[in-house]
Amino acid sequence: MPGQFHHFRGKNGAHDHVLFRMSSGADIIFNDPRRFGYMKIIAREALDAEPLLKGLGPEPLGNEFDATMLARSCAGKQTTLKAALLDQRVVAGLGNIYVCEALYRAQLSPRRQASTLASRTGGPTDHARRLVDAIHAVLNEAIKAGGSSLRDHRQASGELGYFQHSFKVYDREGAPCGTPACRGIVRRFTQNGRSTFWCPKCQK
Repeated sequence: MPGQFHHFRGKNGAHDHVLFRMSSGADIIFNDPRRFGYMKIIAREALDAEPLLKGLGPEPLGNEFDATMLARSCAGKQTTLKAALLDQRVVAGLGNIYVCEALYRAQLSPRRQASTLASRTGGPTDHARRLVDAIHAVLNEAIKAGGSSLRDHRQASGELGYFQHSFKVYDREGAPCGTPACRGIVRRFTQNGRSTFWCPKCQK
């Protein structure tokens, strides 16, 4: 049963910061115990000029996000590929979990230099094309599964997400790599203050 995979953590109402009461009778509550998020009300006609939005990269499932765009954004970058993908100026909305999963599927090391996504002429390399395909696949699968309920994430309906049961590397330190014939072991290390999970044998 789905409930066997979820470890309940009591919701502390002290961290309810915003409540939306819908005409349907449903309540949508912004509960943020770590205070990572915030809200700002902006008029629709002012969105393009909003400083908090002007510097954001494209949505990873939007039409603008493709291998050519990603290569252009990463050309000359001396940072790691993992750090570049978490940079909201490169692509907006990718979190640590989905970056780890996409890098695994693309068989790219999180330590790889981001600039290797661009060729000498600035065009996309095969690495860039594989990575964009992997990002699209991971996000689409996660959406179908309702997201990943590791702690307190729920869908707007109140149901849990179940994509965490499809993780290949995230939170699987010490597990065998799932790539056929790899025989590697999933490892974890801290990168830019975040946990990175990967297979050092097949991710290059």
